Amino acid sequence: MNEDIFKTLVRKVYRLFTLLFTLFAIVGVGLAIYLSSPSSFENYDKNGNLATVPNNLDDDRIENGIHVRTGLIDAEGLMAVVNNCTNCHSSKLVTQNRMSTEGWNASIKWMQETQNLWELGGDQEIIVNYLVTNYPVIKKGRRMALTNIDWYDLEE
Repeated sequence: MNEDIFKTLVRKVYRLFTLLFTLFAIVGVGLAIYLSSPSSFENYDKNGNLATVPNNLDDDRIENGIHVRTGLIDAEGLMAVVNNCTNCHSSKLVTQNRMSTEGWNASIKWMQETQNLWELGGDQEIIVNYLVTNYPVIKKGRRMALTNIDWYDLEE
């Protein structure tokens, strides 16, 4: 009797593994087909026509004075910044590091010496002027230290 139960359990486990292997094989073949030819999995609408997504997004579109793709302010020198700075890092990194002219020039020199930034030539002045004009240094941080305070002794 125990032998029959054991054989039944082995058959169930065998069927389960066979089913799982078959599913993994089907998914694997489908994935291989998709990776070799993604166009064979195009989207079709209800009528069987190829559904297309309109690509009316312009990468360099400006809305309300802001370059949509990067979020940078539209001003003279914008495209020099976009073309030279956002190739390597996010525009957010540029805008959060508000520096003076000297600070930006030192940062650019550091990037050229250590990060393989190419020689900017005449674009460096345009880039630095854009950044200093549109993202100036903001003095913020901790409040001023308290002065002229009448301190009192704590009683124990």
